[in-house]
Amino acid sequence: MTKADLVEAVHSQMTITKKDAAELVDLLFELVREQLENGEEVKISGFGNFNVRSKNTRRGRNPKTGEEISITARKVMTFKPSQILKEKVKTGS
Repeated sequence: MTKADLVEAVHSQMTITKKDAAELVDLLFELVREQLENGEEVKISGFGNFNVRSKNTRRGRNPKTGEEISITARKVMTFKPSQILKEKVKTGS
């Protein structure tokens, strides 16, 4: 599903214009992005949790050459689905 598909779904299920639906979807994504940028967790009941966590510098190995390298510290975004979402995906309903 693309962003355009989300806009179309919001537009078809609500009595708002496509432009308003696009603004609503953009606003939602912007709010989530801002929270994650600020290091805040985003919890969406019945869907899951998004958060950012830090990974420390660590040793790694280049798979082609076998050479040991240093992997720099970085932040990664994670998503943990809720039990409700897991069940719905599992059962297909």
